This record gives sequence, structure tokens and C-alpha cells, in this order.
Amino acid sequence: MIAASALPASARAMVLREPGVLVPEEFPLPDIGVNDGLLSVEVCGLCGTDYEQFDGKVSHNDYYTPIPSIPGHEPLGRIAAIGRKASDRWGVTVGDRVAVRSSYGCGNCEACSKYDPARCITRGGTYGLTHVEKYPFLWGAFSDFMYLHPLTVVEKINPDISPELAVMFNPLASGISWASSIPETGPGDSVVIMGPGQRGLCSLVAARSAGASKIIVTGLAKDRHKLDLACALGADHVLIVDDCNLVEEIREITGGGATVVVDTTPFFAGALRQAVAMCAQRGRIVLAGLKGSGVAAEIVPDEIVYKEISVRGVLSMPVADFRRACRLIESCEYPIERLHTHSFPLNEAQQAIETLAGRTDEKAIHVALFP
Repeated sequence: MIAASALPASARAMVLREPGVLVPEEFPLPDIGVNDGLLSVEVCGLCGTDYEQFDGKVSHNDYYTPIPSIPGHEPLGRIAAIGRKASDRWGVTVGDRVAVRSSYGCGNCEACSKYDPARCITRGGTYGLTHVEKYPFLWGAFSDFMYLHPLTVVEKINPDISPELAVMFNPLASGISWASSIPETGPGDSVVIMGPGQRGLCSLVAARSAGASKIIVTGLAKDRHKLDLACALGADHVLIVDDCNLVEEIREITGGGATVVVDTTPFFAGALRQAVAMCAQRGRIVLAGLKGSGVAAEIVPDEIVYKEISVRGVLSMPVADFRRACRLIESCEYPIERLHTHSFPLNEAQQAIETLAGRTDEKAIHVALFP
């Protein structure tokens, strides 16, 4: 094992013991073998999954809220200890700054048998959403240190970049996948991004980087500060849905309909109906915002058929887009760090979650914990 000098014997962590209750605890640092590693957490980004997890409401498909758990699935940090084979395989060593992909391999498929989790056919586990009683306990980044499973995907990232910018790799990878790779966005495309949250704004950056000719971002009146940032990031138009007939406005701006619509809005099933209505002939819709169970989408299937629209649901992002996000961050081409609005120390994790969830008077876009 290669290890940094003078590692402590234990790590501080915030443990979700029951919904709405985060408790500070200490855990011993694990012994690291030849195939795994240990991350010294520099910063952990937060997203909507974190407050859903905090409320005990993450329960869809492969994701659920394990109780107890150490949250935190967007970690950026430095390698504190690493096994020889892991070092060779990952191309990193002690002291390297790395972004860590949220999910790790299943260990059962052919790709994982070759230590190639980038091609894993399923998801073995997710950092931040792994039961804390599973050895070696440190499975989330609401902690000083996080265990790195042998089937983890890490990517080196420039240590000179501010942590507020570097930690944007996860939402930016989502944006690249949703607004560029999946819909194959390019010059000539008119793109509508529904929802100006951190992933919506990162989708805007991705669409602009892909060469989209026209980009429109929509939001509510309460999102005005986010829409102002959308303009700074390169949106051609922003629309406040409270104040307009959204579909008519989009059709007028685009000359008949958008070729790409990215829906990031949460818990509004009517968004899909609107997306279909504003989409151009043979347009592409990427459905990223979860709507919750038991809600009717209110779409007209015949309109999808007559327009020959492609609709694609997305949940995460491929490894290639995770790596592309790191390179785009390093380019410093876009002021993505402006999305970051709030930093909190580890012991204020609950306040960080409440702030991101909009349960305070703060106007938050991106929130992060700094252990």
C-alpha cells in the first residue's frame, strides 16, 4: 500500500440515522489492500438527491435510502492511501486530486471481472447511498475520508483549480449527457432547457459547448436569480413560465418548435406534455426530472407519433461524459463556478441540505460541504 504520512486513526462523518436526523460519528480508517484506496475528501457537492435522502424519500429503481448511511455522492479529494494494483489501474497515486464517479461496479459482470467498471452493465453500489454497516463503513463523502472500492472510477483533475469549480464535475457531466451526448446536439439545433437548477444550467453550458444555435431556459418567477445566471452563461432567451404561454413563446422564438428539449423540472408531470407540444418535427426530448409516483403525465401519444419525436429518459451519465466534464472544467472556458452559492463545514451538513432544498431564505443554486 502507498499511503500519505501521518494519517489519523479515524474519520469524522455525518451519519443519517433516521430521516431528518444527521449525527456526527467517528469511524476507524480501513486497511487498504492492493486493489482499493482511501480518499481524503476536499469537498462534496450536494444535489436534490441529498435532500430527498435526508427526508427518507429516495426510493426509485436502483436507488433507495439506506438507514443508517453516510450521505455524499459527489466527492472531490486527494488520494490518501492506495493499493499498488489500484494505483496502476486508475493511473493515480497518493496526493493526486481526483473526482470520484458516484456509482461503482457490480463485481459480477464480464467488465467488472476485468476491473473495467466503465463498461459495467449494472450498478454495484452508489457512494452516499450504501449502508454504513457494510464494511469498511466510510461509503459517503459527508466525511473526512471515504473508502474507494476496487471498482471505482476516478479521474484526475487540475489541483490548481478552485474547489468550487472543480466539484462541479457531477452536475456538468449530467448536463453534457442530457443536453449534448444523448440528443446529439450540434450546430443548427434550437435547445429548450426546462428548469434552471444546477443541472439545468450545466445543460445550458453543455448545449453551448456543443454548438447549439439557440438556447432557451425556462423557470418560475422565484427562479429569477437563476435565470439571470443563465443569461451570463450564454442563454439566448430566458422565459418565466408564470408570465407567458410557454409553448406559444417557444414556437415563436424557434420558428415552429425546438429540435431538442431537456426537461429537468422535478415533480411537475405537465412538463412532458409541454415538451411534446413545443418540440419540432422529429425533435428529441430528454426527460431528466423525476415526477414522483402516481402522477399522470397528461401527454397526447398521437402527437409524439405524428411529430416522430424521440423521448429518452435519463438517470445518470456514462463514464465518458464524466471525463468530458473534468476536461471542460479544466478549460475554464465557462464561468461554471458562478453556480456555487454556499459552502458549509461538515458539522453543518443539515443546514447545507436545508439551504439547497429552499427551506431557508437563502437563494441557493449549488451548495457544498468542506470537511
